[in-house]
Amino acid sequence: MINYQLIDTLRTKNPLVHTITNIVVANDSANGLLAIGASPFMSSTLAEMEEVAAIADVIVLNMGTLNDEQLAAMILAGKKANELGKPVVLDPVGAGATNYRKQAVEQLLNQVKPTLIRGNAGEIAALSGTAWAAKGVDAGTGSADITEIAEKLALDVNCFIAVSGETDTITDGKQTYFVKNGTPYFTKMTGAGCLHGCVCGAFLAVAQESTLESVVAASAMYALAGELVAEQLTSVSVGSFRTYLLDQLSGLDSTLVQAKARIERMAEK
Repeated sequence: MINYQLIDTLRTKNPLVHTITNIVVANDSANGLLAIGASPFMSSTLAEMEEVAAIADVIVLNMGTLNDEQLAAMILAGKKANELGKPVVLDPVGAGATNYRKQAVEQLLNQVKPTLIRGNAGEIAALSGTAWAAKGVDAGTGSADITEIAEKLALDVNCFIAVSGETDTITDGKQTYFVKNGTPYFTKMTGAGCLHGCVCGAFLAVAQESTLESVVAASAMYALAGELVAEQLTSVSVGSFRTYLLDQLSGLDSTLVQAKARIERMAEK
């Protein structure tokens, strides 16, 4: 059962979301978290990583503009979060684009146990070792079934997987949901997927238990916010979409999301 009430709980509890992210999306990610009622903490300073992880409610690790120092910070923060039983979200941006990123994400997964891996189809395929024609950090194209890829990866890594796309796929390997809200505008906004990962992290932070359904609720809220904004735009307005997305996120409540969410659930395996 999807607990849409988490949307309202989040605004009340104001979870601290420690985000180690990239220079392209840091501002949008922070403002997006504020819009949904969370409190962002944006740092990758090695000297404070364990201390920040100790006070945060969730850790979000985003590989968008990765370097060696940031990778070391991610490992420190992630391991501390694991030690304290706090959720960790990994966004493996461009995971298959270069050998450096492939090795970095392998190193991360060897030392940090994520609660959720959120990525586009190309990134999830890369983590699973599936052939995919990814284009840099974009999703690219492939002939394999991305749902099957995500389900297998979830079982292999023992975590939740969320694949962003025209339809979002969220799975733990046995139970799979499809969120069918959304808009093509998300592909025109740099960092739209990165913010999705942050939103998922905030929901995991306030859920009594880190559940697959809390990720579904987060994805439904985020996708619906974009969809509602797109319905208001009368022409191609990428800049307006970015601004109004924050406005829409700040105003959504559980009643509206529950009424308008379009979610399908596959039979459990």
